[in-house]
Amino acid sequence: MNTNTTASDVSSSAGRAARFVAAQTLLSLDARHPFVGKSLVDAQDMHRTVMSGFPGWVNDGSPDPRAQMGILSTWTVDLRQAQLNLVVQSSLPADWSGVPRAALAERPEPLTVDRTFRFGDRVTFRTVVNPVRSVPPPPGAPPKTRGTRVPHTRPEHVKGWFVRRLQPPGEPAVAPDGVTRIGADADTDRIAVRMLPNTSSPAPHKGLRIARAEIKGALTVTDPKTFVAALAQGIGHARAYSCGLILVR
Repeated sequence: MNTNTTASDVSSSAGRAARFVAAQTLLSLDARHPFVGKSLVDAQDMHRTVMSGFPGWVNDGSPDPRAQMGILSTWTVDLRQAQLNLVVQSSLPADWSGVPRAALAERPEPLTVDRTFRFGDRVTFRTVVNPVRSVPPPPGAPPKTRGTRVPHTRPEHVKGWFVRRLQPPGEPAVAPDGVTRIGADADTDRIAVRMLPNTSSPAPHKGLRIARAEIKGALTVTDPKTFVAALAQGIGHARAYSCGLILVR
């Protein structure tokens, strides 16, 4: 089953409206519990915590199970309350019975999202992204050498990264430079960017270091089908590590 297609059910052949269906859960976790604390200090453990809610849906060893199940996540930490607030989105229902009961600050709050977006709709949004740019290999590098992903570290550069993904009315879903757009436009002067602490993982994932930035603002839908795809699939890199989920209201 193509779960992304299910989440991106287009309800108008004219492309003027598209329906978004997904399951979301808010997990409020006690940051002082060892199960939660390990997720906060190790990006790979956070990934495992998110994936633990979906046992049995795909075969062991299946390629990219996260994408198959449409799983995206994002999290914040309330230091005063010592609480981790984790939002998990998927195209399948989650089962959080594997999370230690003592690690839960509150019972998981499941929500079914079923919303139709139309051209011209306005929404407020929040997303945490991994804003990186590709640096080509140096001259003389061996054939097929990959470029290097370098993170943006300044808010104005992160804002530029996001603005490149906006889609003014009448523009195609893929920009001339190959960037996939999000099916919405925005007043760029009202986009707020906040740099967040990096996340990382020790051995055996030595070198895993993920730059993060929070982006907030308002969007106007210009291409409903593409917008729903962005909601279902996320944006940018590091989507397995709680980046790229766009939350809208």
